[in-house]
Amino acid sequence: MIYRISEFANKCGVNKETIRYYERKNLLQEPYRTEAGYRMYSDDEVKRVGFIKRIQELGFSLSEIYKLLGVVDKDEVRCQDMFEFVSKKQEEVQKQIEDLKRIETMLDDLKQRCPDEKQLHSCPIIETLT
Repeated sequence: MIYRISEFANKCGVNKETIRYYERKNLLQEPYRTEAGYRMYSDDEVKRVGFIKRIQELGFSLSEIYKLLGVVDKDEVRCQDMFEFVSKKQEEVQKQIEDLKRIETMLDDLKQRCPDEKQLHSCPIIETLT
């Protein structure tokens, strides 16, 4: 099927400005235009926007998605490039998890410093942090 931008955005679950933004960032190719200048999109573009949204949900930035789409759009050595891309992202996520676990430990430690009397003027958490 072919969609005008409003229908396309609605089908993708985003607004028209998001579609235009993706075009400016080269995440979507410049669409076919009618003689009247209307942008026209296909089901392939619906799938592409769905892919972009899903990858964003997984924590990828738009610049990473741009690189990832470059891998997806490439025919040769596509699988090897994708494996390397995903492996690098996995390393970054593992580092973030380690950092978050350290923060969680610090926060637990700060909570343990707090006495049962929460109405005290002198706060041990603030004093520890300062």
